[in-house]
Amino acid sequence: MNFGLSDEQQMLREAAADALSRVNYVEEARTALDGEQLPDLWPVAVEAGWTGLLIGEDHGGAGLDAFDAMLVAEECGKRLTSAGLYGHLMATLVLDGADAAGLEALAGGERRAAFLAAAPPAGGGGWTEALTLGADGTVCGEARFQLDVAGADLIVAVATDAQGDPHGVLLDPAAVEVQRLIRYDGSRPLGHVRAEGAPCEVLTSDGGLLARAWHLGQGLLAADALGVCQAVLDLGVAYAKDRHTFGRPIGSYQAVKHQLVEILRHVDTIRNLTYYAGYAAQEAPQELALAAASARFTGEHGADYATRTCIAVHGGIGATWEHDAPFYWRRSHLSRLLLGGVTGAGDRVAGEIIASAQRQVTANA
Repeated sequence: MNFGLSDEQQMLREAAADALSRVNYVEEARTALDGEQLPDLWPVAVEAGWTGLLIGEDHGGAGLDAFDAMLVAEECGKRLTSAGLYGHLMATLVLDGADAAGLEALAGGERRAAFLAAAPPAGGGGWTEALTLGADGTVCGEARFQLDVAGADLIVAVATDAQGDPHGVLLDPAAVEVQRLIRYDGSRPLGHVRAEGAPCEVLTSDGGLLARAWHLGQGLLAADALGVCQAVLDLGVAYAKDRHTFGRPIGSYQAVKHQLVEILRHVDTIRNLTYYAGYAAQEAPQELALAAASARFTGEHGADYATRTCIAVHGGIGATWEHDAPFYWRRSHLSRLLLGGVTGAGDRVAGEIIASAQRQVTANA
């Protein structure tokens, strides 16, 4: 299978790199941990047209797909930002699929959406971390450590009814309690949401659509991890060429070369799996759950190795507050806990493989 980018996709990635190169987001992450406010990057996303990536052209969007969104996420990962996009993209996927009102304002960036992610069943069981939908049309429950929820103009959530069936519901942020958080990784604001009898509008009862939003989130975080790996590989290679010891660049020593090559191996593996997840979202939806979970699992493990190794290659300076490498390490370690975490992704990979084997056994019986 050829995963080469089309001319349009190459242009999208280059435009994203150019738009995000105007601000030093690593420095902004450093100051955020000192109590400063992160800059609002929403205008950058609006100017670039990313807010309408997954909204149809008939509603003012770009009408693109998950693959294209992952290309933007990869560039965000390289520069330690998400521009408030990931929660918005997951939410607009549901809203567009449900043909909800107000898509034009979301596509143009006049309004910002967020998605309270809940994991679809894997090998049995129910929706994990979903809110509860009451018979009176209100929702209750708590969603913790959610992406891009603070400052959103509307919130899309998954809520299950008394029978355990999932529904996509629309919430007014004013009707719920939203707590903004910056913990450990200054580049990524998170939020806790608590609902107690909050009124809602039921958008859809299509569990497949809600599951696709979850898998999109897995793919976006995998692409983000890919960007982190590529960034620290570039940092490590540049330093290994410039830093000399005993009259030779440290990159000439096997111990250093092997570590950098191992990062490169992770980069190539994550890219292949992430791109396949983007392909599956459009062309092979029956494979999306396994593809997205595989990309996420591999991406988070790869980013963990790559960021730790980058610090090691830099030696003592790499572990200091003044250097950029620790901020990529912080990004990777917080990211691996979000949206079900790397453990949840691994469990889903195993569950999908076992379920596939069971179906094959049944078919052959």
